[in-house]
Amino acid sequence: MLAAERREHLLDLLARTGKIVAKDVAAELGISEDSVRRDLRDLAAEGLCQRVYGGALPASPAVVDYDARQAVTPDSKRKVASVAAALVRPRGSVILDGGTTALAVARALPKDLACTVITHSPTIATALIDHPRAELFLLGGRVFKHSAVTCGAAAVEAAQNVSADLCLLGVTGVHPEAGLTTGDAEEAAMKRALSARAADTYILASREKIGTASPYRVLPWEKITGLITDADPHDTAIGQLRTLGVEVLVAQ
Repeated sequence: MLAAERREHLLDLLARTGKIVAKDVAAELGISEDSVRRDLRDLAAEGLCQRVYGGALPASPAVVDYDARQAVTPDSKRKVASVAAALVRPRGSVILDGGTTALAVARALPKDLACTVITHSPTIATALIDHPRAELFLLGGRVFKHSAVTCGAAAVEAAQNVSADLCLLGVTGVHPEAGLTTGDAEEAAMKRALSARAADTYILASREKIGTASPYRVLPWEKITGLITDADPHDTAIGQLRTLGVEVLVAQ
C-alpha cells in the first residue's frame, strides 16, 4: 500500500472509530509498527490527529488562537453557556475560566445577579464590568496571549488564596480514554489550580471538543462534578463517559 493510501486509511479509521491502535493497523496492513508511527507523526504535524501512547486520537479543533476560536461553533457555546450560567446562584461565588465558552457564560449571566466572580481572564472581567451587583476578582500573572488568560507561578499562587462554590472550566479535548486535555502545559496547571479552589467543578465543552484530545491532561474524571455539552446525548463518547460515572448536563 502506498503512503498516500495508508494516510487515507488512517484518516478514515480515525473518523469511523475515534482512535487508531498502531499495532492493530500494522497487523491489518502487513506493515511494521514503525511505519504506522511515522504516518501518525506526519498526520500529527498537520494537526490531523493527536498522538498518544500506542496510537492516535482525533485532534481538537479548539487549540487555535483566541481570535480564531471565537468563530468556532458559536451557537454551541451559547447553548453550553446558558446551562452553565444557571448554575451560578444568587450571592454565590464562581471561578470562571478563560476562553470563548467561558466568555459566553459571562455574557449569559443576568445583569442584576448578585454574585462573586473570580477569573484569570481580563476578557471575562471586562465583559462583567457593567454588572453592578457582581463583585469581580481578577487573578494576576503572566498573560498567555494565545488564550487571553494569566498563568504561570504568580497566577497559580494567586489562585491558591481564593475559594468558591463553583468552578466553570474550559478544556480543548474531552475523551473517555485521554481524559480532559488542553494545548499548553502551564495553562493545564492553572486550570488544575482553579478547580482545586472550588467545591464543584463543571467542564464546559461544546460539541466539537467531544471525542478529541490535546497534548496536556488537565484533570482526571473523578475530580470533576460534571460535564456540560451540547453534543448528541447518543454520541458514543458521551455514553462511555456516563459509564465512567460522569454526570452529563445536555445543553439543548
